[in-house]
Amino acid sequence: MKTHDFYYALPEKLIAQTPLADRSASRLMTLDRTTGEIGHRHFYEIAELLRPGDCLVLNNSRVLPARLLGHREPTGGAVEVLLLRDKGEGVWECLTKPGRKTHTGTELSFGDGELTATVVGEVDDGNKLVQFHYKGIFLEVLERLGKMPLPPYIKREDTKDDRGTYQTVYARDDKAGSVAAPTAGLHFTPELRAQMASEGVEWAEVTLHVGYGTFSPVRCEDIREHVMHEEFVEVPQATVDAIGKS
Repeated sequence: MKTHDFYYALPEKLIAQTPLADRSASRLMTLDRTTGEIGHRHFYEIAELLRPGDCLVLNNSRVLPARLLGHREPTGGAVEVLLLRDKGEGVWECLTKPGRKTHTGTELSFGDGELTATVVGEVDDGNKLVQFHYKGIFLEVLERLGKMPLPPYIKREDTKDDRGTYQTVYARDDKAGSVAAPTAGLHFTPELRAQMASEGVEWAEVTLHVGYGTFSPVRCEDIREHVMHEEFVEVPQATVDAIGKS
């Protein structure tokens, strides 16, 4: 299986740069498994495709404002850091830009020094291990200084609105950890969930922190050689039971 087998033309004008005001008004393509017929609907019509007793499994992971813009000390050169994985004790595996100028020992500063960091190592694929220094709670500092890690096909900077729109309505504050949104769920609204629940559709939750692998480019010619990054996942027993009943 070669990467060129999957090439297709996607005009840039068809890639939305901002979300719709009504999440559920997005388009929805359906495929009838029996007839093979393709249908075109809106997402708010999804309730018509489900039956009482069906179970939808939702990813309750919350997206971190994981993109930090700062500078290198003492040169003042610009640096961009994308947090990928919490390694514990204030150390995160990160993507850094420029990578060649963020070697081990490089000192970094963000938000006029409210958050500082030291590059303390490098992993096999070139990602950096960064030790952060701060006062208080790291996630609260990140909420103040970080930017939402919008996908590379979104050609604009993040805005305050993205803190809400690039997040599912059922993301939980205590399940923060994704560096990209579980986009399949972005189109649900509280009203749509309530409607589906009233019609007997069951809900269950898992936590799967979406990582760098979701937007990491496939650089090898044979896609079977592409290495996927590991992601944290948590499946409660209640979810296993709900799926078993559906």
